[in-house]
Amino acid sequence: MSQPQQQINVADLDLNQLSDVRRQLEEELSHLSDSFTQLKQAQSKFKACMDNVSEIKPQNKGNTILVPLTNSLYVPGKLSDPDHVIVDIGTGYLVQKTRAQAVKFYSAKVDYIRSNLETLEETLLRKRENMNYLMSIMQSKAQAQSQAKKS
Repeated sequence: MSQPQQQINVADLDLNQLSDVRRQLEEELSHLSDSFTQLKQAQSKFKACMDNVSEIKPQNKGNTILVPLTNSLYVPGKLSDPDHVIVDIGTGYLVQKTRAQAVKFYSAKVDYIRSNLETLEETLLRKRENMNYLMSIMQSKAQAQSQAKKS
C-alpha cells in the first residue's frame, strides 16, 4: 500500500534544497527532450517507410531496384512481387503485407507516435513552466539573502 504523496510549497525551501529540485527538474527535462527527439526520429522513419511503399509500382516488376537494409545501406535486388512488401513489425519480426496494408500499418504507427508526441510536448511545457517558477523563487531568495547580509 503506497502512502499519499505530500506536497511541499517550493517557496518554503532554502536555496540548497531549491538547487536540488532544480537539478532534478533539469534531469527530467533532459530525459523528456531526448525521448521527444527519439519519437520524432521514429515518426520520420515510419513516414519514410510509407513513402517507400507508395513508390512501388506494378510496372516495375522484374526491374532491378535498390533495397534498403538500413537508412544508409542499400543492396540491389529484383522486384518480383510489386503487390506485396515485407514489413518489420518490431523486434525483428517480418511480415508480408499488401502495399495498402503496409501503408495502413505505417500510418497507424505515425498517428500513435503523433499522439505520444503531443502528450510529451504538454509534459515538457509544464516542466519548463515549473523550472521558470523555481528559478524566479531562487532569484528572489538569493536577493533576499544578499539584502540581509548588507543590513
